Amino acid sequence: MLAYALRRIAQAVPILFLVSLISFGIMQLVPGDPAAMLAGPNATPAELAQLRQNLGLDRSFLVQLGIFYGNLLHGDLGHSLILGQPVLETVIERSPISISLAIYSLVLTILFGISIGVLAAMRHNRILDQIAMVIALLGVSVPNFWLGLVMIVLFSVQLGWLPTGGYVPFTEDPIGWLRAATMPAVAMALMQIGLLARLTRSTMLEILGQDYIRTARAKGLRETTIIVRHAMSNVLMPIVTVIGMILSVLLSGSVIVETIFAVPGIGALLGNAILARDYPMIQGGLLFVASALLLLNIAVDLIYAWLDPRVRLQ
Repeated sequence: MLAYALRRIAQAVPILFLVSLISFGIMQLVPGDPAAMLAGPNATPAELAQLRQNLGLDRSFLVQLGIFYGNLLHGDLGHSLILGQPVLETVIERSPISISLAIYSLVLTILFGISIGVLAAMRHNRILDQIAMVIALLGVSVPNFWLGLVMIVLFSVQLGWLPTGGYVPFTEDPIGWLRAATMPAVAMALMQIGLLARLTRSTMLEILGQDYIRTARAKGLRETTIIVRHAMSNVLMPIVTVIGMILSVLLSGSVIVETIFAVPGIGALLGNAILARDYPMIQGGLLFVASALLLLNIAVDLIYAWLDPRVRLQ
């Protein structure tokens, strides 16, 4: 297992290098001048030139790239042009917000996705199966930003049950956190619930057609016992990988949802940085998120290898 883990970590290093190179190159190609945005419309050409020199924007691409990697080797992702704070410090400060929201969404996805998929498979080609697949289809089809706006109008404006946005730390007020995070978590989780439900249903139907399931039924075992003891252990194998992918999507795809609900997480931070042409924040934030996703994928691979020894022996 240790050799397999080291091999997966070694494979992640060139990926991080490629991500950092692509993000740095894209920022150089994006139109707009950060110095002009910082200086304002009334700045003189001399002031703009001085500011560009102070920011290092007047240097060549290779020189800027060398400085970027030199700072990166020392754990320095640069300073935000707009906030004036270290990028790494700011991203780490915002990361618990996005992580807590993603975990909440993942719990909802696992709870409802697997339950709907299993129930649909157990009632194959019946009314319950058709209802479950309609729900899954709606989950896949409805955009999360549209769902977020509808929930704000319904549950916040009309009913007044939940706040329209914002964030409350869980350590300060668990109930307040739950009320503030529920609508963003549901908006992020609905599509993933539909995907997981469809996957669980198809996998469960395949498992229920196996010979050992028919043998268990011939022995007179109850259907609930067959599902829990014999089918679910095999159904969970492909679901583990998909859950890792779902968590990656929830962590990296929260920009729109966090913006709609005014959640001060990494997604909103990167969205504001893009609008403000805050190149260091965009580069550092993307690299931080990519590193977190790679670590998550490695963890999922290790769990999969632990569940199935054939993976690590290959």
